[in-house]
Amino acid sequence: MALSGPQYSTDELTRTKGEMEDFLADEAKLSKTRELLQKVPEDSVEAKTLKMLERTFGCYIMESEEAKTLRAESTKIEGGLEAARNTLTLGATIDGKFEEMSSVGLRNKVRVDPDEATRKACYEGLSKIGDFVTENGFVELVKVRNKMAKKLGFLDFYDYKVSNAEGFGKIALFEILDTLEAGTRPIMESARKQFAAEKGGESALSPWNQGFLMSGDIVRRMDPYFPFEKSVEQWGRSFAAMNISYKQATMDLDLLDRKGKYSNGFCHWPQPAWVKPGGTWQPSTTHFTSLADPSAIGSGYTGLTTLMHEAGHAAHFANIQMPSPLFAQERSPTSVAYAELQSMFLDSLVGDADWMAKYAISREGEAIPWDLVAEQIKATHPYKVFALRGMLAVPYFERALYEMPEEDVTAESIKALADKVEKDIQGGLSARPLLSVPHILSDEASCYYHGYVLAEMGVHQTREFFLKRDKYITDNPSVGPTLTEAYWKPGNSEPFLSLVDNLTGAPLTGDAWVNELKQSVEDVLKEERESYDAKIAQCSSGAPDTDVDLDMRIRIVDGDSVLADTAEDGGFLETCKKFEEYVQTRFAKA
Repeated sequence: MALSGPQYSTDELTRTKGEMEDFLADEAKLSKTRELLQKVPEDSVEAKTLKMLERTFGCYIMESEEAKTLRAESTKIEGGLEAARNTLTLGATIDGKFEEMSSVGLRNKVRVDPDEATRKACYEGLSKIGDFVTENGFVELVKVRNKMAKKLGFLDFYDYKVSNAEGFGKIALFEILDTLEAGTRPIMESARKQFAAEKGGESALSPWNQGFLMSGDIVRRMDPYFPFEKSVEQWGRSFAAMNISYKQATMDLDLLDRKGKYSNGFCHWPQPAWVKPGGTWQPSTTHFTSLADPSAIGSGYTGLTTLMHEAGHAAHFANIQMPSPLFAQERSPTSVAYAELQSMFLDSLVGDADWMAKYAISREGEAIPWDLVAEQIKATHPYKVFALRGMLAVPYFERALYEMPEEDVTAESIKALADKVEKDIQGGLSARPLLSVPHILSDEASCYYHGYVLAEMGVHQTREFFLKRDKYITDNPSVGPTLTEAYWKPGNSEPFLSLVDNLTGAPLTGDAWVNELKQSVEDVLKEERESYDAKIAQCSSGAPDTDVDLDMRIRIVDGDSVLADTAEDGGFLETCKKFEEYVQTRFAKA
């Protein structure tokens, strides 16, 4: 994370992680839990808590001593790989000169830079991540992880991870994913043919061309309506209008990219929320990071979407009201899909026309015009399947990776497998090479990406529920209370599939998602124009709120530096103003 102080070293991370896992893997604690379970009424709060303890300890206890040794070895290899990855200098040679950029910066240029040679150079810069990780421990890590999982009786490491997190195994998972894959393959193949025909031939499908030709110019023209310095304020206003509360939480927001920072946005909870014995409430403490570069075209939209996503995670975990912190921690047995559904549902709003009508506002105070929103819909809707297939590629790659015979796991075979899966699932090489996806490296996030796919299925089903019940989502004051009661309060005490069924009244399927992909551009334009016009009319009849209350202390930081603090600066909007001024000063154009 590029923070100073010995407490942030790789060695310290490895040590504390080991201590935590030793605590969770203590067989005496499991035995005591089972003993106590026999002494309390089955339907009591105590029994519910003890069953959660039993589930959690069961995810970490390893009866095999050899598996424990392998686990420690994998943690050490992973720590070394992460330390090496954080020192990797990334960038691209542009006009004969090497320009250093983070992976986020490279991806952004691939998406929006008008010069094809620059886009290609940045894509090649991303591709070098795969060479680096496979030469710096990833091969050994895959082997050790698999050995450990098999010693514990699982098919492989993927089966181990999904069984602990979701409560069902790899085979059951891919029965769900295979249905989605087969159902959307014809849509993907048709879309690729249409894209090539519209955009000038097969070269349009090159990984450094596809994203830009689909919407790169529109992203550039939308950029003025997503000034990054206003993103914190717009997130807060949007969540407050949906009646989302953080229940006295404390949040550190570390939003700006810097050298050596972990290359993905995420949330962690040093203090989970829970209800203590006697009913005392323990609010959550959240550390939240993203990688914004306000000087880059498109960073405002990306940064705001990431903010809505991670703040969605934070809202979810701040509202878990259960009698143990283990109901509110992000590791197993908390379902990946359950966690990601909350954040992805809330970040989906940024793409809605009525949301943009109110919150996509230029520095001059002008709302994004309908014509630009319509152009984005026309450019992207026919090709939304590309994003779905990109999500599917990661779990299909990791499944195949951990199914490889050990003797076949080499740097070259892993890179070849990544290319093969991209071509098979996405129809061609991906603008985000699979080996550049940071999730595959870390223990917590490896064999995790299927959760995004299941969650996205849940997102569309949940959106469909709100639109049928309330007719709208943006600024809907019933959204927060509904999500709190149905999805957030129970924490990981209920299975993901049951929670979706309970809220929407139907089992989880991909039907709502696939139906959206099949919807005509004309129908989407009609629906979105109606919601856009209604929101514009509503906004013109009233002034913005002068107070935003999320029931939370927010500190905006940049590494070790505190930039703004609601406890010191007078409130949420005052803190936003201070952050806005900091960004404008620091990133002022010469």
